Amino acid sequence: MPVELVIAPEAELDIAEACLWYEGRRAGLGEEFLSSVDACLESIRRRPEMYPVAHEGYRRSLIRRFPYAVFYEQSEATVTIYAVFHTSRDPDKWRQRLP
Repeated sequence: MPVELVIAPEAELDIAEACLWYEGRRAGLGEEFLSSVDACLESIRRRPEMYPVAHEGYRRSLIRRFPYAVFYEQSEATVTIYAVFHTSRDPDKWRQRLP
């Protein structure tokens, strides 16, 4: 059953920064990134338990076509997105954001 999706301000900033970076590389690529992020978030919203636990109960979903991962926490009726990170970045950076 679909749940409510809450995106932390830091995660929104991650998405915006990555979109601008991709758009700077090629016109339209930023929009393609956003479409891939939207598809990933919708998949998480529909079936949050489908993705593996990455760290202490927090789950990770990979974004198709782009080297980014979405880190989130699932409760009964809500999924909170804490970070959208490039997969080659230091994992301690996204772990620092977790409550």
